[in-house]
Amino acid sequence: MLKVNEIFYSIQGESSFSGIPFVFVRLTGCNLRCSYCDTKYAYEEGEELTVEQILKKIKKYKCRYVEITGGEPLLQEETPFLVDSLVDKGFNVLVETNGTKDISVISDKAAIIMDIKCPSSGEVDKVDWENIKRLDKKDEVKFVIAEKSDYVWAKKIIAERDLTYKAKVLLSPVQEKLRPYLLAEWILKDNLKVRFQLQLHKILWPEEKRGR
Repeated sequence: MLKVNEIFYSIQGESSFSGIPFVFVRLTGCNLRCSYCDTKYAYEEGEELTVEQILKKIKKYKCRYVEITGGEPLLQEETPFLVDSLVDKGFNVLVETNGTKDISVISDKAAIIMDIKCPSSGEVDKVDWENIKRLDKKDEVKFVIAEKSDYVWAKKIIAERDLTYKAKVLLSPVQEKLRPYLLAEWILKDNLKVRFQLQLHKILWPEEKRGR
């Protein structure tokens, strides 16, 4: 059984898969309380479903791309089994994680989208730095940037840990806290070898607070 907050079909708004239709499985529960969190409703709300029930809901959308997200999906012991079940059935699977739990429990046939929490999140001390060793080239690392000091910190981490050689690296501005063009200009000025991204789903559906 897993506690599921919501299952919905939408356009992928982030990562190198941005723009592709996906089924999203948002699991309940998170061990962080980031200052800019936009999914607080997933902290507690949800219903208990079996893996078979989740698969049945996913299949009705006739989509081969699935993202497991949260909350923090790796808090639930059955998440690796759900991922394995999806992979075995031929789905392309992403697992979005906040970077505080061991990602090696996830099948290497799925791709990891892992946050590294910047100082403004208030949760930078929770990062599991060992996860960097567990990444491979199909995986992606995301820094959410709220201010210039976050960017300077992220740039330092990227360089010190050779992140661009280990995985795809994404930088994203916090909506309503940092003007996107500023982050784009900093990246260009520093010739940073990363991917700038906006949350496409929030551009498409700015009034929607969940299910997108």
